[in-house]
Amino acid sequence: MSEGFNPDYDPTGIEGGVDTNALPWMAVPKVAGMHLKPLRASTESGVFSAVVKLEAGAAMPAAVALGGMDMLVLSGAVQYAEDGATSVLEPGAWGYIPANTRITSMTAHGDAEFLANFYSALAFLSAETAIASTLTSLDVLHLAQQHGVTVVPNTLAACAQKQPNSHSGKGEPLAIAARNASEIVVSGKRRVGGESKLNHPHFIDTREVPWLEGAGLPDIALKILRVSEETGIVSMIVRHNGVAPPHNHLGAGDFMVLSGRIGYRAGPPDGYGAGVWFYEPAGARHESTQRLTDEDLIYTANIYGPVAFDSGRGTPITNVLSWMEYQALAQAGAA
Repeated sequence: MSEGFNPDYDPTGIEGGVDTNALPWMAVPKVAGMHLKPLRASTESGVFSAVVKLEAGAAMPAAVALGGMDMLVLSGAVQYAEDGATSVLEPGAWGYIPANTRITSMTAHGDAEFLANFYSALAFLSAETAIASTLTSLDVLHLAQQHGVTVVPNTLAACAQKQPNSHSGKGEPLAIAARNASEIVVSGKRRVGGESKLNHPHFIDTREVPWLEGAGLPDIALKILRVSEETGIVSMIVRHNGVAPPHNHLGAGDFMVLSGRIGYRAGPPDGYGAGVWFYEPAGARHESTQRLTDEDLIYTANIYGPVAFDSGRGTPITNVLSWMEYQALAQAGAA
């Protein structure tokens, strides 16, 4: 039982977050000017998460996201071409690119960095539209191993394993590390010539999405970006200035801190700060989650299943937040 499942989810093994600023950039094989910082790679589902960098002027060749992908531009700008249209993705642009979408190209204006979840392999195409190469979760895992980087564990059982030595090489901080990264999602409207530069329906400007309250979480506001009725996945930006009550993640979740410091079970006493990405496997429990400074705690969040709240370990469930509650909140707020 103890080897297969840690019901108390005690912070005794490899858990918690990954400081993306402490990781090196790793070149993507066969794609000039494209680099990544591996965060998570599942050999079961094929999902992998990474921060991706395109060097100034570099272009990711035509590709197909076989299982779809979501992305948040952190710095620089990306010219995204698909289906005869072009969108300019500036910091704060978020999108969900559906499975089997043929991306004509992604070209960097200046060095561009974005956070991405790939729900299956990324297939790069040749000029004849045949598959020239693929980037899979196994490729990403091997790349991390070659650079001495440990990706986050995917399950509760894996979290109970002994913590390996951390990456000992020199880290390369993200561009947003030098400033308050919350500005990319909370500033005012952004328009060029009075018209949006987002010309594909699967991209939105997070700065134009309203903050919504009322999910039963005092002093916590949400920018709800996407709700999938098919999978139950909800993507959002969270402003977390209150204290979240005890809860269980019935589905997994991933998060990236943009500003402030977050304190929660398995974290260091001073919490996690900007640039830290962390993954909570299905079944993870938190007795409380709160900010540790007076600065707004703002982070990205993908929730892959319901979250069940209670008043303490062993007490009855008092509230459940699933895609249905998030969708109702978004509709009520005209988001």
